[in-house]
Amino acid sequence: MYSAITLICLFSMVIPPAILNILAYPVSKKLSGVISQYIVKVLAPRLFAILNTYRHFHFFGYKESKKLLPEQFTIISNHQSLLDIPALMNFFREKELRFVAKDFLARHIPLVSEMLRTQQHCMIPRRGSPMMAMKTIEKFGKRVIQNNQIPVIFPEGTRSRDGNVGKFYYAGVRKLNESTNLPVACIALDGGYQISDMTRIMNNLENGCYRVKVLKVFDCPKTKEEEVQILEESRTLIQAQLEEWRKLSTDVE
Repeated sequence: MYSAITLICLFSMVIPPAILNILAYPVSKKLSGVISQYIVKVLAPRLFAILNTYRHFHFFGYKESKKLLPEQFTIISNHQSLLDIPALMNFFREKELRFVAKDFLARHIPLVSEMLRTQQHCMIPRRGSPMMAMKTIEKFGKRVIQNNQIPVIFPEGTRSRDGNVGKFYYAGVRKLNESTNLPVACIALDGGYQISDMTRIMNNLENGCYRVKVLKVFDCPKTKEEEVQILEESRTLIQAQLEEWRKLSTDVE
């Protein structure tokens, strides 16, 4: 019964703004921007509130760890599911996050696509050349600096199927660092791999959890060697944090 109530609440929450944004985007970018901001600032936290109320699915955001952060920074994080995006938005409510993502997300996905386009997230062409991808990231980096936004990139490039941290790729992170010259915040998140498809959602929501924590902040790398070192250390830190979290009860924050 609670599964049905959860689904009804979630659909009731997302369908009206999704339809409104689909209608608004071609007509008024300003109105679409207002709706998109509502999605980010109101619906992302509400999503986890609904899951907590009806499925006892907890969101653990380690707020104390945010004291490590400067005013503006680049986020690198592991990647487990599409819910990583609202999880990070929920954790960093006071910031304006902008994600590096594949361009298929900017088309035909209700609630998500118009928001990504309106807010000018970085949409990487899946079928474009590596040079085109780097140019897209470079323009994105300059834009977030100008608008005082927080760029987010997932160095794995794709979602982890088993929740462990995959290989980190350097090219996109390197171009983003070059175009922003920002400190780099290593963020660990966990829980998304357990609800990455409909079967897992139905089986694993009850008493599950999402965790997000800042692990370390690095100065902006100046050389390729420093970039490699930051990514390697970040990957090690994140995997160690995931292993530590998985020893905990979901009732422990």
